Amino acid sequence: MAFRPFFLLFFFFIFGSIPFVRTLTDASDVQALQVMYTSLDSPPQLTGWTVSGGDPCAESWKGVTCEGSAVVSIEISGLGLNGTMGYALSSFLSLKKLDMSDNNIHDAIPYQLPPNLTSLNMAKNSLIGNLPYSFSTMASLNYLNMSHNLLSQVIGDVFTNLTTLETLDLSFNNFTGDLPKSLGTLSNVSSLFLQNNGLTGSLNILIDLPLTTLNVANNNFSGWIPQELKSVENFIYDGNTFDNSPAPPPPPFTPPPPGRSRNSPKHPGSSGGTHTAPSSEGSSSHSNKGLPVLAIVGIVLGAIIFVLIVLVAFAVCFQKRKRKNIGLRASSGRLSIGTSVNAEVQEHRVKSVAAVADIKPLPAEKMNPERLQAKNGSVKRIKAPITATSYTVASLQTATNSFSQECIVGEGSLGRVYRAEFPNGKTMAIKKIDNSALSLQEEDNFLEAVSNMSRLRHTNIVTLNGYCAEHGQRLLVYEFIGHGSLHDMLHFAEESSKTLTWNARVRVALGTARALEYLHEVCLPSVVHRNLKTANILLDEDLNPHLSDCGLAALTPNTERQISTQMVGSFGYSAPEFALSGIYTVKSDVYSFGVVMLELLTGRKPLDSSRVRSEQSLVRWATPQLHDIDALAKMVDPTLNGMYPAKSLSRFADIIALCVQPEPEFRPPMSEVVQALVRLVQRASVVKRHSSDESGFSYKTPEHDAVELPF
Repeated sequence: MAFRPFFLLFFFFIFGSIPFVRTLTDASDVQALQVMYTSLDSPPQLTGWTVSGGDPCAESWKGVTCEGSAVVSIEISGLGLNGTMGYALSSFLSLKKLDMSDNNIHDAIPYQLPPNLTSLNMAKNSLIGNLPYSFSTMASLNYLNMSHNLLSQVIGDVFTNLTTLETLDLSFNNFTGDLPKSLGTLSNVSSLFLQNNGLTGSLNILIDLPLTTLNVANNNFSGWIPQELKSVENFIYDGNTFDNSPAPPPPPFTPPPPGRSRNSPKHPGSSGGTHTAPSSEGSSSHSNKGLPVLAIVGIVLGAIIFVLIVLVAFAVCFQKRKRKNIGLRASSGRLSIGTSVNAEVQEHRVKSVAAVADIKPLPAEKMNPERLQAKNGSVKRIKAPITATSYTVASLQTATNSFSQECIVGEGSLGRVYRAEFPNGKTMAIKKIDNSALSLQEEDNFLEAVSNMSRLRHTNIVTLNGYCAEHGQRLLVYEFIGHGSLHDMLHFAEESSKTLTWNARVRVALGTARALEYLHEVCLPSVVHRNLKTANILLDEDLNPHLSDCGLAALTPNTERQISTQMVGSFGYSAPEFALSGIYTVKSDVYSFGVVMLELLTGRKPLDSSRVRSEQSLVRWATPQLHDIDALAKMVDPTLNGMYPAKSLSRFADIIALCVQPEPEFRPPMSEVVQALVRLVQRASVVKRHSSDESGFSYKTPEHDAVELPF
């Protein structure tokens, strides 16, 4: 009995400690859930979910299933949810199942999705756009349902690596064009639903798939139905323009007989063979007996054919001359009709695309919201919804002391920025747009730009809270970020205590990169910033970066003088292709971001006439030295006093070199830049845990990739 005390102690230790064990959800999963919750407009249906804090696994958030500390399943279908899917889905590294079907989720499918999903169900929502190429990276996916949405355009080759996919449902959308070649690589797919779209072409790409269910009804498919698809157990193909029944295979050696019909028997090969063989035998059996007869018949037939050919040649020449003038007279009429039809078709296509465009219409599109213009210059009504608050001129004058000089905090090409103090105690930033900087058409489109900008939602983008459009005035009301700009912090910080540490600089770069990634790869169509520079990166008290002026490219200046004025301030950030041709794309933003990273690395301005001629242009001076370790060490901002990890510095320089390449096609997308910076932050976090606390500024966010906070 001596073992009993030990046994009781062991029993108490094992079972008595169970109630005190508390699951802590992975921080990245918590943040991703919070972003999703905010993107869905914080619905009360998601009980337990919170905008900040909380422990989803321990507190049993509605629809969330965990294994240990990792979120492995999110099932929130049929809850009447609104909003979007959010931009942080790629943070769910352990998520296996995501079901948000049967809701009212709108906008485009995010560019980045949970990489290890096995099941994704977004059916019965209002998603627009196309399937993102990130689908091709989800190699574990075996169920994908995007049916009953508003998805459109030609389906891209996004199925290349989905070798485990068993069920694919793209039905009841607006897809057009031929089937992508990558569909033919789905080696395990058994159920494929493509009905009720506008798909065209043939089904030949599907013949080698192990299908048991195939539904292609109500599309615009044409041609023969491949013989291989006859064996599919459940094959529905009505509502298309196929050529009668399944296609007959071609005869192995001889061409089909002239009298063959398309409605041939199920096994036409053998039938054709029996018809050809007797004909051949009959000819040979009579050849020895009747050679003279055949010779005479051949001569007569040859003469008749020759006469017929001559007569036909004369007839053709005569008809050609007779119809020449008629053809000329009719051709112009046919051309104008064709042109008119093409123009109508093109206009219809443009309107269709504009109807599903979200943040910023493509240049070819021309939205025409219904408006009523009053005599005082105010815009009374707009079809597109504006989520920002409408302010009066009087209220903004009161908040800025009649736009006094003392309240000015900045000035740009579109006008001045004022600090505004409202009676409720809130502080805002007011951008007063100079009317001379806008053409009449741009004034008329002001509310469209406001509508688009008010829907930009990202923790690293300055939020547009309101606007004013009355008495001919155009003003934008932003959240106030009161710690100054990155430009001021780098170039005008006199106190040594305000020097940015190396880790803080990397995090500022990461936050800014995330903002650009959101604009380029989440918004549909992509939003090009066009004026990225350190003066437009604002810092809060924790040194979190907030990118300003997002979406203002829609209100670009309308004169040569104003364009040149704008570019003087950002010339050192402009990509080479813009200076040469005036073309500006998302890759031009990537170049500007590379210049910002150079400023963070060196502490120098992009253009500095006070330096020797060879060092006045930051990019020209720094680029050749980015891969030289010794030269790189000499380039670093001297205010860092050597307090930086050498490897981190080298990797930071590698990213810069990619971003500032002269050829835009060789610059990486911002999603790749983000991933590279994330790895830098993670490595720096590991090092920091083993080192003493840093001096100067530091982030108060968690040690891992924690820049994406809830809105």
